Formats: sequence, structure tokens, C-alpha cells
Amino acid sequence: MNHSRKAYTYRGRSIWWAFVVLVLALVVAGCGKNGSQGPSSNNGTEGNAAAENAKGSGNATADGKRIVKHAMGETEIVGTPQKVVILTNEGTEALLALGVKPVGAVRSWTGDPWYPHIKDEMEGVTVVGEESQPNLELIAGLQPDLIIGNKMRQEKVYEQLQAIAPTVMSEDLRGNWMNNFKLYAEALGLSDKGDELLSAYDARIDDFKSKAGDKLKDTVSVVRFMDGKTRVYHTNTFSGIIFEQLGIARNPMTLNAKDTFVDEITKERLPEVDADRLFYFTYETGDGKANQTELDWTNDPLWKNLNVVKNEKTYKVDDAIWNTAGGIKAANLMLDELYQIYELDK
Repeated sequence: MNHSRKAYTYRGRSIWWAFVVLVLALVVAGCGKNGSQGPSSNNGTEGNAAAENAKGSGNATADGKRIVKHAMGETEIVGTPQKVVILTNEGTEALLALGVKPVGAVRSWTGDPWYPHIKDEMEGVTVVGEESQPNLELIAGLQPDLIIGNKMRQEKVYEQLQAIAPTVMSEDLRGNWMNNFKLYAEALGLSDKGDELLSAYDARIDDFKSKAGDKLKDTVSVVRFMDGKTRVYHTNTFSGIIFEQLGIARNPMTLNAKDTFVDEITKERLPEVDADRLFYFTYETGDGKANQTELDWTNDPLWKNLNVVKNEKTYKVDDAIWNTAGGIKAANLMLDELYQIYELDK
């Protein structure tokens, strides 16, 4: 009888301790789920990557998973993406600025195959088609763990891209490039670094404004020469947004444009382009036709009769940097040129 009581007591204590252990395990698991406890040091490199993601993206969990909201919905991303395919020109600049070399990228609109200002950084990167028509087979062959695209360009193939790898898409390419940059940084788990780069850019904008003073009152206009046509670029464009950030005045033609981001003009409308300063660039694709348009227009008497031309305040600038590339690197390079043109110390 005494032996039975001892056995019963032993079993009772065993069950009690098992219950305590179970409760403790549930408490610890709950803490980890709520994100109040970091990943275990036993996770090694993978744990460190998850911690970095949690730091760089506000919605990351302790295991490195995060949900990124974007133009096409929500996408779950795990850990730190190592093999990224980028499907826009401005997105390529974003990745490079963030220290991420893509495994694949769409071809630059001009260049062979990359813009000169990013060529050295893009050595070895696979060309995966054009922004308007990415090569899905090539993309799949690269086995990416993240694809970044743009709804305006690739909405029709989003489901196919998502089937290859987690895909994040920005809304469009005509708005402020900084919004897209923030999204790309979040998708990469590098929001903190992205914020630092944007803060540095904002500081440069403020510095330019403080040094330029009354020069900001000089009106500007922006002209682009293309194959068989000439355009005037207004406020909702890459260069236009930067001019607006700097507080640089625009000429009456642009101020009256309202919702129109460009005007395609004939030579007869050249007097409307006049301003205190005129910037022009040429979208040359290699056949020489855009360069010929530039020569025809800049040698025309109507062009030469503009006050801005007579005052020698016209500036030929690079199309890729001032318009086509559309990313953070181009924005900083454009600022570099403006510092020189406005004769300001950097």
C-alpha cells in the first residue's frame, strides 16, 4: 500500500512539472511571436539577416518575414533578398544606391546596354528585356528571390512574375521618384538606409536653395529634342519635380500648362519657350535622327531670336540624367550640374 502511494505521488509531481514546462514554453513562444524578443543567436547568419530586416522594415517579424503593401496588393518577403530582378530604369538606380547589385535588370532606354553613369556598377548584370516587355523566361532562369517592377509598365504580367518570385510593384513613373524609392528600400529590408539617402538628398536641396538666393527667381524652361518631334517639359516630370523642390521659377508656358506634363510643339511656338534660363536635352537612340532634330531647331532663326539664346543662358544637358533614368543617382547628378550652372559652392 505504501509503495502505491509513493508511485501515485511521483506521477502527480511529474504531471505538475510537465504542466509548468508547457506553460513556460507557451509564454516564450508568445513573446517571440509578438516581436518583443529578437531571433536566437543560434540562428547564425540567417538570424542576423532577419534582425536586419526587422530593423529596416517596420512590419517585419522576428523570423524575418514582412508584408509589403504595393500597387498590386501585398507581398510576403522572407529574410534578405539576395537575387533581385529590377524592371524599371529608376528602380535600377535605387538598388545601386542602396548597395544592391541586381542579378537581372531591364535595358537602359539609351546606352549599350546601360546608361554611362551606371555602366561600371552594372558589369555582369543580365539584361532581361525592356521596361515595356520584360523577358519572363530569362527572369525565371535567374531564379530570383525578389522581383521589383511597376504597375504602369508590367501590370499585365504581374501574376506571371509573382509565380516566379515574390513581386513588388510601384504605382507609376510620372510622380515623385522618392515614393518609389521608399517602396523599393522597404522591399529589400533596407528602409533605414533608404531614409538616410533621402535625408541626404533633402539636405542638398535645402543647401542649394539657401545658396542660390535671388537666382531662384530666374524663370526656366525645359526642351527635349526627339526623332521628328520637340517637346517642352513641365512640372510633373523628373526635372520639373526637382525644380519645384528647389523653388526655381518656371516660365509662363509651364505655369499655364496645369495638368499637362509635356507639350509637343512646332517651331512657330518657340517664342513661348523663352525664359531667363533654358535647359535642353536630346533623346538619341543611335540612328542620329534626334541629333538632327536638335540641329534643325537650334539653327533656326526663331530659336536664335529667343532672348534666352541671345543672353547665352541656354544649357545642353544629358537626357539620361535630366529625364530618362529617373532615379536617385540621376537626381543627385542633376543637382551637381545645377550647382555648376548657378555657380554655387557644393
